[in-house]
Amino acid sequence: MDRWRGRVALVTGASSGIGESIAKELVRYGMKVMGCARNVEKVQKLAAECQSEGLSGVLVPFQCDLSDEEDILSMFAAIKEQHKGVDVCINNAGCGHSEPLLSGQTSAWKNMLDVNILGLCICTREAYQSMKERNVDDGHIININSMSGHRIVNNADSHFYASTKFAMTALTEGLRQELREAKSHIRVTSISPAKVKTSFFERFYGGNADKAAAESTNSTVLEAIDVTNSVTYALSAPPHLQIGDILMRHVEQEL
Repeated sequence: MDRWRGRVALVTGASSGIGESIAKELVRYGMKVMGCARNVEKVQKLAAECQSEGLSGVLVPFQCDLSDEEDILSMFAAIKEQHKGVDVCINNAGCGHSEPLLSGQTSAWKNMLDVNILGLCICTREAYQSMKERNVDDGHIININSMSGHRIVNNADSHFYASTKFAMTALTEGLRQELREAKSHIRVTSISPAKVKTSFFERFYGGNADKAAAESTNSTVLEAIDVTNSVTYALSAPPHLQIGDILMRHVEQEL
């Protein structure tokens, strides 16, 4: 990780859970981390925490709604002006709603598409353009995917959400192929954890506290640091080595 010291990383969804863990760890390794979220106050609190602990890097909070392209473009423009550009892009932000295919709300489906797919693609495009214009050929794009992007669980609540994650799996491989065709050495990695102990299920199930609690307290859930360690593993691989897919599940999990 020494080669990333002083370099710029964008972490989306940095206000809580996996994104918060990744952002803090990269700051620990001496990176300049642009942490974006809709709730920028939480990122500001994390930035102050990093500073008080004397970590060698810095966390710069950005407020950004990833369902709004203009918001994303404004953020990248600010990063360019203040920090020259992005060397690492970690597409962590995502949203899920319990909306079955036979009875789901169109607005919820659209929100998942806007954040999980279009927001990710716009951030990826802008990060690549940032690297290209500065002749950065050793950058890295990491998509925090899900095991839901590799298998279908018999749970109607998650079927539309899973479709967005299957799309992310396809987009990651498509990106790898396009980067290779462009003769770029920018690497791309998909990290797909199963259930992780975060606030995701509270948002996913909305007001159904019992369902959310049952999922998040399950004995086979992973910790956010497990995913973070996979991010640093991929980043620390030698430049010639592309870590394409990391699939993660608890050793006792069935699917």
